[in-house]
Amino acid sequence: MPETTTNAVWFDRALKVIPGGVDSPVRSFSSVGGTPYTVVSGKGAYVVDVEGTRYLDFVQSYGASLLGHADPRVVAAITDAAHRGTTFGAPTPGEVLLAEAIIDRVPGLEQVRFVSSGTEAVMSAVRIARGATGRSKIVKFDGCYHGHADHLLVAGGSGVAQLGLPGSAGVPLGAVADTIVAPYNEVPPLTDEVACVLVEPVAANMNLVSPAPGFLEGLRAECDRVGALLIFDEVITGFRIELGGAAAMTGVTPDMWCFGKVIGGGLPVGAFGGTAALLEVLAPQGPVYQGGTLSGNPLALAAGLAVLSSVTEVDYSALSERSQRFGRDLSAALIDGGLSACVPAVGPLLGLYVGDGEAEISAPNNYAESKRLVASGVYPKLFHALLRRGMALAPGAYEVMFVSMAHTDAQLAEAVEKAAEAATEVAALLR
Repeated sequence: MPETTTNAVWFDRALKVIPGGVDSPVRSFSSVGGTPYTVVSGKGAYVVDVEGTRYLDFVQSYGASLLGHADPRVVAAITDAAHRGTTFGAPTPGEVLLAEAIIDRVPGLEQVRFVSSGTEAVMSAVRIARGATGRSKIVKFDGCYHGHADHLLVAGGSGVAQLGLPGSAGVPLGAVADTIVAPYNEVPPLTDEVACVLVEPVAANMNLVSPAPGFLEGLRAECDRVGALLIFDEVITGFRIELGGAAAMTGVTPDMWCFGKVIGGGLPVGAFGGTAALLEVLAPQGPVYQGGTLSGNPLALAAGLAVLSSVTEVDYSALSERSQRFGRDLSAALIDGGLSACVPAVGPLLGLYVGDGEAEISAPNNYAESKRLVASGVYPKLFHALLRRGMALAPGAYEVMFVSMAHTDAQLAEAVEKAAEAATEVAALLR
């Protein structure tokens, strides 16, 4: 690597050869201001940038790094797989082994097919739903992000919300004509034209919004009433919130699941699945086509299997307990420092809403409420105050915080101390 030693220089070089200087808009600092840090390495709970600054990292590749960065078990699995070859365009044992591991852990899931991203997984699941039902309309929820397929970008969260976009240029009206958008945590009445309802069982792309009591159960019942399919987008929640994901946590079983992030151990991967009877419509058995040259990449599957083989129900319980305790301490520290704060939690997933300290903040119930809290404009100031203290959050107020299994109690206590200092600094600026 050339000996360029500042984030500013690297970002300037990136701007010349990469649109916006980033390969995904969520990495941009456009909503918080300033220059992105350029990472050269990570280990456990930390990442290090080109200037040698080490950050306690709560991004964790947006949830992909369950075990933390460069976990030795994952590195060994990838290395071993790479020595045998990186791609073959043919079936491999790794596909079967990871598929079996996923199915063993998720109640109601019988078959999965691997793809290369969460976007591909959701796009494929929607196609199957349309093919299986013979219907065209789909329902999604305001503020939920399901990847950048044309028909799903309307009213999306994550980077779409972060950049203040209602959708995306380049998406024709016809592409979203059959997409119906409903408020999260409200069960919409369905008609027999609806092929599927697509939902994040825990909304984690509008910051964190928990499913209200009865919401997921209501969706299941309404889908059953009209013969529509219920699809859980578990790209974030799958194998992050519990061993069996949201279906195990909530007791609600969808017709199809979409996975990503954790099942790749930090490498690009996605998967979709359902019952064997439903997936008979998928080629080569049926008329719904889906394919990919690099689907089921041996390195990604080896990494994912290493992750799933390394964690137990006890580990998930411990992670949730540690994360939620950290969330309570973090909220208290921010409030003591003079800000308003709310850190909602679902399992180990943590949200972060901050205000100027003039009024208390409570957890939102939908995207409209989340947007009102984000509109305070306090998050960018807190983000940079924390970054200067060596604590990295996502550069956007619509993302969640990820505590990995590598974060120790001592590191989380250190983060709380940094947050107290940062809150005091920001509160003084707002007075």
